[in-house]
Amino acid sequence: MAMYKLNTFHWHLTEDQGWRIEIKKYPLLTQISSVRKETTLGHLRDRKTDGKPHGGFYTQDEIRDVVAYANSKFITVIPEIEMPGHSQALLAAYPQLGCNPDKIYQVATMWGVSEDVLCPREETFAFMQDVLTEVMELFPGQYIHIGGDECPKKQWKESRFCQNLIKQLGLKNEDELQSYFIKHIDAFITSKGKKMLGWDEILEGGLSPNAMVMSWRGIKGGVEAAAQKHQAVMSPNSFFYLDYYQDDPKTEPLAIGGNLPLSKTYSFDVDQLGLSPEDARYIVGVQANVWTEYISTIEYAEYMTYPRALALAEIGWSPREARNYDGFKKRLTGHLTHMDAQKINYSKAFLSQK
Repeated sequence: MAMYKLNTFHWHLTEDQGWRIEIKKYPLLTQISSVRKETTLGHLRDRKTDGKPHGGFYTQDEIRDVVAYANSKFITVIPEIEMPGHSQALLAAYPQLGCNPDKIYQVATMWGVSEDVLCPREETFAFMQDVLTEVMELFPGQYIHIGGDECPKKQWKESRFCQNLIKQLGLKNEDELQSYFIKHIDAFITSKGKKMLGWDEILEGGLSPNAMVMSWRGIKGGVEAAAQKHQAVMSPNSFFYLDYYQDDPKTEPLAIGGNLPLSKTYSFDVDQLGLSPEDARYIVGVQANVWTEYISTIEYAEYMTYPRALALAEIGWSPREARNYDGFKKRLTGHLTHMDAQKINYSKAFLSQK
């Protein structure tokens, strides 16, 4: 990362399928939430599991080591603690934070989006603020990512508490209730001198005053955030989801799907977003995401990351007029011996692609 000026590492630490960071005030997060009883086998559509428990988490000392090492390479680490959705693993340990406190939750074993989400009670806010307080002590960087994506509203619609809260606050709907949740967390993060970052769903129901948006569902969220004078990071899945196939699926290891050859990643152009020069300055960077549902080893993670991450580096740092895919491909080929020396397990698919 440091060699190619990839200067930010976004660390997704919590999910429906596992909680991966030690929080000393809430030990059940690592005793219960970090372990699922089995894991999806093959594609999700096959509905098969391996029948084997899977667990693990990073201790706070291990996280300090990662942050310190990254800092020595001039890389900032941004932690992500998901809320209010993607929280099924959390609810397995602390069910009182859900809309159905009597429900017995389990850490999710299938990939996808869970309907089990946090309930916007004061108890939930206090809990998440305690978690974020410990997180902020571990990560000295400016940004704290709170997720905010893929939060189904079914349980909120069925919750008497949530419906009463919507009326009490004069909100229009459940989207605005999510904005209420996010704004509450934003105010807390801001009070600690940090800046909140969230996926583009945090635009729905009204954007929180100090929020920074990460646009993953295409470019629309980033463009909308910039128009509202909020900073945005462009991470559209059609260009930057490195868990997508990069060649014919018949010849590639198992992946979630999609089609993202190196040339497509390289073709992303911030200058073509249609923004005015005034709004364009709010686009502060680009990010590629390596989601690991189907990536079970470091070697496979490297294979999916490189060389597409090098395309990200070039388009992030080079002016538009200096970019040319044929030139990039030729120069990249010259870097392969260095990557071989570093024992990076990069994909060679691009060599036979136009």
